[in-house]
Amino acid sequence: MLPDTMKTVEMREPGKAEVLVTGERELPIPQSSEVLIHVTAAGVNGPDLVQRRGHYPPPKGASDLLGLEVSGEVCAIGSDVTNWSVGDRVCALTNGGGYAEYVAVDAGHCLPIPEGIAEQDAAGLCETYFTVWSNLFFEHPNPKGNLLLVHGGAGGIGSTAIQLGNALGMRVFTTCANADDCAYAQNLGAERAINFNEEDFVDVVREAGGANLILDIIGGDYVARNVKAASPDARIVQLAFNAGSKVEINLMPIMLKRLIYTGSTLRSRPESFKTEVAADLRDKVWPMFASDQLSAQTHHVFPFDQAAQAHAMMEEAAHRGKILLAPAA
Repeated sequence: MLPDTMKTVEMREPGKAEVLVTGERELPIPQSSEVLIHVTAAGVNGPDLVQRRGHYPPPKGASDLLGLEVSGEVCAIGSDVTNWSVGDRVCALTNGGGYAEYVAVDAGHCLPIPEGIAEQDAAGLCETYFTVWSNLFFEHPNPKGNLLLVHGGAGGIGSTAIQLGNALGMRVFTTCANADDCAYAQNLGAERAINFNEEDFVDVVREAGGANLILDIIGGDYVARNVKAASPDARIVQLAFNAGSKVEINLMPIMLKRLIYTGSTLRSRPESFKTEVAADLRDKVWPMFASDQLSAQTHHVFPFDQAAQAHAMMEEAAHRGKILLAPAA
C-alpha cells in the first residue's frame, strides 16, 4: 500500500545552498510509459546546483524538484510498461524529481543495479554514465591507445570518464587540484594525473603526443588551452563551464588541426535518445562492473534534511566521486 504523501527536498527560491529545505508532496502518478520508484538514494550533480541558482529550468512537463538520478525499488508501473515489474531494483536517469521519496521515471531510462554494486551506491551512476558514454563513446570510435584528457578527474564526471577510458584501453591523462586528488585519479586508472596548480597540462599532454579526445567541464581559458593540447583530428567535448562560457579564441588552430569542438546537455535530449543510450550501457558497460573494471565512487551520503550541506560540499569541490542524498541516511 503506497502512502498518499512523500518527503521531498524543496527549493524555497533560487539562491545559495541554504534555500534547500525538506517538504511534503503528494506522490507522482506514473504515466503509461513510466514506472514509480521508491527512492533509496538520489545523486547530486552539477546541473542541480545550476537549477538551484535559477539558471537551469526543468523541461516542459518535468518535475520542478531537483534530482536527475536515483536508485530504488519499482513500486508501480504504467499501463504500457512490459520490461519492469513491481519489486524490481533499479537505478534510473530522471528529468527531475529525484530529491523525493518517490519519483516517476520513463521505463526506458531505468537500468538494473549492476552486479556487485550496492543499491544506495547505484544512485550515483546514471547521470554521469549516461553523460560520459553518450558524449565520448556512444557511436564514436576510440581506438585503444588513444590519449584521453579528462579535466576534473576527482569529481563525478571525471572519475567516470577515467574508469571508462581505462577500461576501453585508452591512455588517460587528467587534471586535479592537489596531490591527494591526483593519487585518487591514478588509483582509478589514470596514467598521468596533473596537478594544475604545479604543472601546465598543455606542456604535459603535448610532450605525450597530444590528446586525441578531451573532456572539459572547466571552460574559461581552458578552451584555448585544450586546442593547444589536442592532437590533429582530435575531438574536444565541452560539458560545463565552471570557469565561464564567454571566451576569446583563435579559430585558426582548429582549422589547421581539423579539430571537432562539440558539447551537449543531456536533459534536453529526446527521450528516445536516452533510451538508446540506456540500452547501450546495459549491453556494453554494465557487465564491466561485474568484472571489476568499473566501480561506484560514493564520497558521502547525506540525509534529505542536510541537502544544503551536500550542495555546499559539491560547490567547494571537497569530494571525490559522487555525493548522494537519501530519504533516511
